[in-house]
Amino acid sequence: MTEPLELLREAYGDLSETLHAVARGGDPWAATGCRGWAVHDLAFHLLGDARRALVALNTPVAGPVDRDAVTYWRAWEPPDRDDDEALVRTRAVAAVATAHADLVELYAETTAAVLVAAGRAPAGVPVRTQGWVMWVDDLLSTLVVEASVHHLDLVAQLDRPGPGAAPLGEVRRVLAGLAGGALPPEWDDVTAARRGTGREPLTDVDRAWLGERVSAFPLFG
Repeated sequence: MTEPLELLREAYGDLSETLHAVARGGDPWAATGCRGWAVHDLAFHLLGDARRALVALNTPVAGPVDRDAVTYWRAWEPPDRDDDEALVRTRAVAAVATAHADLVELYAETTAAVLVAAGRAPAGVPVRTQGWVMWVDDLLSTLVVEASVHHLDLVAQLDRPGPGAAPLGEVRRVLAGLAGGALPPEWDDVTAARRGTGREPLTDVDRAWLGERVSAFPLFG
């Protein structure tokens, strides 16, 4: 099993490379798989997530640990589709915050700092993020999942490569944990990520295979 830090290194590296490619020769205002967000908006959100990670890795606490790589996502609640306040706020702030090329560079610099901080984080000391206390490896898993799922969002309507196999495998592992068992074997890892997070609808065959567990979907979004 690949170590969480190496998974995050791959996830961040691939995502940053794709963002740079769009900045060099694409449209930063192209649509993404996140409803209401263009590439620039999603990049701004990703920067915020990387900054949160940097703060978390520098916020060691005594404990007790109350979330792991799977249960962290159970706090997620699906947003009301009629409530666009958060979407609009992100778009408004992202539009005036910085030029897209500069935003992409900030993301690359910040994720590089996250990786350094993660490598230096003391073993056996939990950290705090979003009100939860987690072991560092579990925090890194959440960052891998976030980056990988949003990488799929980024390329949903672009002819660009998506996340690598190892980070997608971590997404599948976490989703299976949330689902209380294995995901349909005919799902590849991209399909698992999309259907597990509600980005792609479940089919009748999926629902029959999942049985009572279907009520848990989407597992997070």
